[in-house]
Amino acid sequence: MSTAPEHTPVRIAQHDARTLAIEWADGATSLLDVRALRMACACAECVDEWSGEPRLAERDVPADVAPVGIQSVGRYAIQIEWSDGHSTGIYPFERLRRLAAAVPGRPDGGALQ
Repeated sequence: MSTAPEHTPVRIAQHDARTLAIEWADGATSLLDVRALRMACACAECVDEWSGEPRLAERDVPADVAPVGIQSVGRYAIQIEWSDGHSTGIYPFERLRRLAAAVPGRPDGGALQ
């Protein structure tokens, strides 16, 4: 578990209907598309534990999927309850920051300074 400022959120909130905003202790703000975040779930239901192969298909996730609840998991992650009924995934803060940095088509990688 990293306690570095770039892995420590100070605020997590819905930015708009399709975007989750995370403000980090280092001053950056990450904007994450909620459907992409749902597709990135790494729980055993969504990713095969042995092979690492994805089990979740794009067609299985509604286009309008959205978080309906977000809970803290210790001081290292969040767990999201999704509108499609899924709720077993844990999103460590380090992974959320990496996902935000991997946003395609944005020169800033999805992170706003």
